[in-house]
Amino acid sequence: MKYFLYIIIFLLLVSGTRVEGQTPGEPQEGTVSYVTSQNVYVKFNSTKSIQIGDTLFLKLGNDLVPALEVTNLSSISCVCKPLSSRQIAVSTVVLSIPKVVTPIVVVPEQPVESVIQQIEQTPAMVEDTIAETIEPQKRAQDLYGFASIAAFSDFSNTSADNSLKMKYTLSLNMKNVARSRLSWESYITFVHSDRNWNEIQSDLFNGLKIYNLSVNYEFNQHFTLLIGRKINPKISNMGAVDGVQFEMRFRPMTIGILAGSRPDYTNYGFNFDLLQFGVFVSHEQKTKNGFLQTTLAFVQQMNSGNVDRRFAYLQHTNSVVKNLTFFGSVEVDFYQLVRSATDTTSNPDSLKKDNSPKLSNLYLSLRYRILKRLSIAFSYNARKNVIYYETYKTFLENLLDAETLQGYQLQLTFNPVKRLSIGATGAYRFMPQDPKPTKNLYTYVTYSQIPGVNLGATGSFIILETSYLSGKIYGIGISKDFFSGKLYTGLTYRYLDYNYISSEQKLIQNVAELSLTWRIIRKLAFTVYYEGTFEKVNQFNRIYGQLNFRF
Repeated sequence: MKYFLYIIIFLLLVSGTRVEGQTPGEPQEGTVSYVTSQNVYVKFNSTKSIQIGDTLFLKLGNDLVPALEVTNLSSISCVCKPLSSRQIAVSTVVLSIPKVVTPIVVVPEQPVESVIQQIEQTPAMVEDTIAETIEPQKRAQDLYGFASIAAFSDFSNTSADNSLKMKYTLSLNMKNVARSRLSWESYITFVHSDRNWNEIQSDLFNGLKIYNLSVNYEFNQHFTLLIGRKINPKISNMGAVDGVQFEMRFRPMTIGILAGSRPDYTNYGFNFDLLQFGVFVSHEQKTKNGFLQTTLAFVQQMNSGNVDRRFAYLQHTNSVVKNLTFFGSVEVDFYQLVRSATDTTSNPDSLKKDNSPKLSNLYLSLRYRILKRLSIAFSYNARKNVIYYETYKTFLENLLDAETLQGYQLQLTFNPVKRLSIGATGAYRFMPQDPKPTKNLYTYVTYSQIPGVNLGATGSFIILETSYLSGKIYGIGISKDFFSGKLYTGLTYRYLDYNYISSEQKLIQNVAELSLTWRIIRKLAFTVYYEGTFEKVNQFNRIYGQLNFRF
């Protein structure tokens, strides 16, 4: 019993890791090297401490957010599947939390035995007891991030002009600046091409994109103030907030207030006419089998002083049932402009205000691990166009009659033996006005390390049907590490067979992809990627190169 309580104390002290079966240790950083429609490939210095089925995390501020599940791995690389709809780009840093036990530090005047006594006497106050009796670790400054420069080039044998685009990215994050309670986060890109320099000179934000630029101050364990641009992971669907976010944490509850503006909808710059403000309440709790988290938010967004949108957002995640993970989110709008029954004009000013609730977005997802090597996932999505009544005023009539888009997705993953992964994903999406629904089926077989040659191989097959085309895509790819992981190569071939229903035309494409990543030193890597699309007459080429430095 005593040792069991020691473990409980340790779990309560560590924040951020919320996935069953993974006890936080020293995080190991990996970098996303390649992204496909179904898989994300992550490179590590070594994958010795990683197993199939482990979860990889994104670090968002002070939170670790589950992002990827490992489905296969080699000596330095992991094949992963996303755990949410969040987009993950190449060069994104993810974390693996090894399964190791870390000792805790106890105030000498109050040994662990006395803490255990208090826990046994007042089990409902476990977290507060721990916070008061365990000495906080000394704050240490932590600098991390990456800087990259990338070039994209498109060229073909058609009459279309060739293009060259440059992209510069900086992600600079510093936790506990000068050992203080102040932290800094940033993620900024600058993109320009040989064609749009005049546009950038007229408006810098046509090239400069600031996705995160904020400072965070922790007054104590209960109160946190954030100033700047940041997406709050508890209400991520509403996008970034330019302004102030204040959180009050009294476990298991968190109350938050936000006020400021939202990014400009034309160039993602700053626009202080687009004011927004809101409140949210969040509940988080660890359970025997996992965790649960619920957030309820109310937000009003403005445009030049007029109501643009007023909505409520509910998000819930839990894994309280062993091997079962549920995620759901709901958006309900409380501000609408509707046309009266007698109104035959198309004048937006004649529309009447209606504050009754209207469901605008519903997303439900279930993931169940049937066996250790077999899992199944199902998701349902129903959404309408989100209408900003002031912003979209000039073409409001077209949006008011838009119908709900609904979709289902079923995913199966099976790992019959080590390093072998078999999967299938089927999706069905429709709108009432569509001539026919969109259907697709994606299947794959991956073996991450073929004995004797240490080669990874993947075969895939896709069937696609929409209202205007049907097609099949056959693909095969191989990958291999050289020189103890210093060099990573990948080669893929895909055969596309499309039939356009309206014109009865047939399109055949042969697509070749070649990627090469050279880890020059431990934190400096160079990647080059080529994609060639070959048709009967035309040929299209794309080359991508990136130099990335992590720190």
